[in-house]
Amino acid sequence: MSTALSEKLTFECETGNYHTFCPISCVAWLYQKIEDSFFLVVGTKTCGYFLQNALGVMIFAEPRYAMAELEEGDISAQLNDYKELKRLCLQIKQDRNPSVIVWIGTCTTEIIKMDLEGMAPRLEAEIGIPLVVARANGLDYAFTQGEDTVLAAMAHRCPTKEKNVNSNTDKKSEAFFVSNEVPVERRSKSQTTLTKNAKSGSVSPLPTNKTNHPPLVLFGSLPSTVTTQLTLELEKQGITVSGWLPSQRYTDLPILGEGVYVCGVNPFLSRTATTLMRRQKCKLIGAPFPIGPDGTRAWIEKICSVFGIQPHGLDERETTIWKGLKEYLELVKGKSVFFMGDNLLEVSLARFLIRCGMIVYEIGIPYMDKRFQASELALLEKTCHEMNVPMPRIVEKPDNYNQIQRIRDLQPDLAITGMAHANPLEARGISTKWSVEFTFAQIHGFTNSRDILELVTRPLRRNQSLQGLGWTQLVKQNDILQPKITNTL
Repeated sequence: MSTALSEKLTFECETGNYHTFCPISCVAWLYQKIEDSFFLVVGTKTCGYFLQNALGVMIFAEPRYAMAELEEGDISAQLNDYKELKRLCLQIKQDRNPSVIVWIGTCTTEIIKMDLEGMAPRLEAEIGIPLVVARANGLDYAFTQGEDTVLAAMAHRCPTKEKNVNSNTDKKSEAFFVSNEVPVERRSKSQTTLTKNAKSGSVSPLPTNKTNHPPLVLFGSLPSTVTTQLTLELEKQGITVSGWLPSQRYTDLPILGEGVYVCGVNPFLSRTATTLMRRQKCKLIGAPFPIGPDGTRAWIEKICSVFGIQPHGLDERETTIWKGLKEYLELVKGKSVFFMGDNLLEVSLARFLIRCGMIVYEIGIPYMDKRFQASELALLEKTCHEMNVPMPRIVEKPDNYNQIQRIRDLQPDLAITGMAHANPLEARGISTKWSVEFTFAQIHGFTNSRDILELVTRPLRRNQSLQGLGWTQLVKQNDILQPKITNTL
């Protein structure tokens, strides 16, 4: 091993060539999260091909997204962009009648200087449907930043505190803001079910004494089951979540304004956090992200500390989760992992895997916002000290060519990488895992920690199975081609 591991948390920036998806892929999970939305991607045929292949949804399935393909006449300004977009939006309104239409700008709209923000207000007034413009194009560092762009744009559309409190017509919104209790009509079906189960004794009952605290809004797109889990974990501490951004329906966007506290659940939402603070005057709670039992506990503890609440039961909760992961921990203990960088979840995942007993050689990450991830970085450093392992170096905008050389020298047990490098690394005897799988998997909260380790240990368990079959060498050696197994989902 030619590369020495640092004793301190070090940051480097290579500004090299790395591989990631296009940010317009955020449509894949956002159109499912916001049930009354419609996403219109304004781009070229290349964008359409990418979405068709990445999302895997055929057009006859009538998904709630579509492509507005730019042709030569659009690019050369021979056609009227406003008229074409108006025609498409009217067709969407007639066929789907969504509560909001989200225009997703692409690289082409940036290059030809298409004024989507200028056209949207005028067209919105004509068709009577809110139009949100998000420039989720390839100029971003990572594909997950597409969600960040969309949520930042939606933050401007959230109702404000003053508007709802002073209005006598919207009693429902006023009650929702003033009271810390979540009205029944705003609770999800899963929340109501879990509350009933708590009364019957099948799950831990929620505390009846709610603490009087300022409104709390959580931001980040997660499946409904995960948002319910995190909401209930906070309710056990007497903290009520006033809303989520994005909400399951556009018409249920949370109320923002001065005095409202916000906290993120994903490390790639720095632009949304900045918008909430500067534009909506919200107060940001800088906390580690709820990924893994250690991260979830630190996330809850930080929110409790801001509201002056003494957390209770977290020791037992975390201990129980770790006990349930024992079979996975025995498999990963002492193993090494190398993050090439793809989705901006690398720091949080590395911190969790170090807590599980793994050694992280390097954390490659396309973009690092040290202010937004300050608490996560502090927890990473604390975890390395407690586990008595060398601190990994963090490489921003890594050069994939240089990373391949370092992987060849370090020979990690696992490389978490993008799809572009997975099979080439497998051909060189390095076990890999697609980083994009962690983006779509449910990895937040206490109970979903098993899913993270299930993904991480899959290639390790595969290698054990192959060894049981006698296949100990899977690469070309001495001009004899040995059996080769490629990485699959």
